[in-house]
Amino acid sequence: MLIHERYLRREVVLATLLVLASFLGLFGFFDLINELDNLGRGNYGLEHAVMYTVLTMPGRVYETLPIAVLIGGLYSLTTLSRHSEITVLRVSGVSTPQLLRLLARIGLPFVVLTFVTGEFVAPPAEKAAQELKLAARSQLLTSEFRSGFWIKDENDFVNVGSVTPDGKLQQLRIFEFNDRRVLLSVLEAAGAAYLPPEGWTLTDVTRTEFTDKGARVSRSDSLVWESGLSPDVMSVMLVVPERMSAWKLWHYIQHLVDNRQETGRYEIALWKKFTYPLACIVMLALALPFAYMHNRNAAVSIKVFTGVMIGVFFHMLNGLFSNLGAINSWPPYAAALTPGLLFMFAAAAMLWWEDRR
Repeated sequence: MLIHERYLRREVVLATLLVLASFLGLFGFFDLINELDNLGRGNYGLEHAVMYTVLTMPGRVYETLPIAVLIGGLYSLTTLSRHSEITVLRVSGVSTPQLLRLLARIGLPFVVLTFVTGEFVAPPAEKAAQELKLAARSQLLTSEFRSGFWIKDENDFVNVGSVTPDGKLQQLRIFEFNDRRVLLSVLEAAGAAYLPPEGWTLTDVTRTEFTDKGARVSRSDSLVWESGLSPDVMSVMLVVPERMSAWKLWHYIQHLVDNRQETGRYEIALWKKFTYPLACIVMLALALPFAYMHNRNAAVSIKVFTGVMIGVFFHMLNGLFSNLGAINSWPPYAAALTPGLLFMFAAAAMLWWEDRR
């Protein structure tokens, strides 16, 4: 590694880590303050609020790392420019494409870190945080519908009244239809627990079968229910798609496809799992034009503030295109790639303008 590359890498990495630590401290403080409203509900105490905040930190790292790279890159490159070090590099024969390749190599570890955090660290931590909160508050997971959750499983429609923090189902109703959409039976169970490989074990079961001769009711203490539903599918109720791993997203999308249900929001989230980490490199490219501004008297704080505004705009644009893509049925790759492409074109235009000057 060349001396100037090692030097530039150190400056960018240290500045980025400092900004990331600041973001995590800020978000952690406000998240903890927000959780104080839940103190005293059930067994929810201060230790649970602190643990919940800590468990949500990996998700914060995933969300803010590209923005931290942008601000860290802006600060370090602007400081080097103010000391004429960028000018010295350019006079020494380091061209703009070479600087871009250098910044891409510097940003690559951040791309890997963002992907690993979003794929392997944040999803289980987020799920554990939600389970901890529900268990401590002695609450059950329910939906906005009075009847609970509704899930389609091949020809069956499943109604789940509530889900306990350990993944057990309560107040379960299964409406079994044939291929002609004729109701065959209604199965009601007080509870259900997943025991692989058999499937779900239902307890206190009442089954009502409908035939040409009328309805027939049967009861049993337990019954094994074989279904394509699994705890991984049910965990969608705890974690939003953006915080799920790519594997679970793909698995749930296959479940929705098999049941002929809408998959747009989850496909966009899956595409973003692979495109969002690349924003770290785009952000460093966007920071480079600011280093070409030769105003030595310009305050670094102004450019850092500009970086904060650009980062906030990027975060808002990501959410906007995700929602627009889901609402308007855009191709998932278009909704996921558009914000990054827009910022990449903006970086290219700014570099072209600075080079002309």
